[in-house]
This record gives sequence, C-alpha cells and structure tokens, in this order.
Amino acid sequence: MEIERKFTVKKLPDNLSQYTCHIIEQAYLNTDPVVRIRREDETYYMTYKGKGLLAREEYNLPLNEHSYYHLRDKADGNIISKKRYIIPIEHPTFMSDFDEMIDQSSLCVELDVFEAPFAPLVIAEIEFPSVEMAQAFRPLDWFDKDVTDNPAYHNSNLSRQMF
Repeated sequence: MEIERKFTVKKLPDNLSQYTCHIIEQAYLNTDPVVRIRREDETYYMTYKGKGLLAREEYNLPLNEHSYYHLRDKADGNIISKKRYIIPIEHPTFMSDFDEMIDQSSLCVELDVFEAPFAPLVIAEIEFPSVEMAQAFRPLDWFDKDVTDNPAYHNSNLSRQMF
C-alpha cells in the first residue's frame, strides 16, 4: 500500500546538493490501471498501481536493463525524467498525536525536480505508514499547494500531456 501526500513547492531548499539524489526515468505501458516501468540510477523495475489518490495498492517487480529498454520502446506518451532528492524531515508536525510504532523522524520528502518537457515542475511527496498520519501531517514551510487529490499531478497523467 502506498500512502502519500503531494505538494507543489514555493522555493527549492538552498542546500539540495547535501542530500541523496537519484536519477529517475519512467514510462507508462498503461494508465488505467497504471503499469509503469522505471529506471532509478541503475535499478530497473515495473510497477502496478491501483486506483486512488492518497492511498492505493502498489506492487513492484524487478526488471533487468535489457527488459526495461525493450518495454520502454513500447511505452505510451512522454517518458518522464527527473532528479529525486531524499530530504529527511527532522521534526514533523501533526494535528494530532500518534501511538504508532514508527519513528516519526524517519519521514522524508521525496523532492522531484522534473526535466524537459515538464520543467520547471517540482513536486514534493511524503510517504506515510497510515492514512491517519498522512491526513494529520502539517506541510513544511517551503511547500505550496497540496495537490494530493488532484490527479493532474500523477506522473501517469503527466505522461499523457501534449507539448
């Protein structure tokens, strides 16, 4: 199960270079249901995603490099390229308390900085262990609009945009 909130960003953090960064390329074989292939650095996999905005089923299957490129040639729409920065949230704040058995300090922002043709789009995503925690999360100061419930910000829908 994937439980995440998405936000646009007012301003990029000044110190991005200090965080882990992954180079991601992904393409979509289908968008309903979502069947995606992804290269993250030198790791390749296929993902099936169920319906939903805040929470949805997600299954990953490993691919090898040859299979990834073979399937990429069959993809529909735009191939999405982005840099993903992993930014730990040092002191997350919530609108209520949680008795869950997790270390709240382990929450991270996955900051996606999109390449052309989607630049200058930047999306911040945070994955949560529960829907209740996701709903109670207070956005960071540098976040802008909450776009969790806007399907236009799903990568699968971005892949179908015409330029």
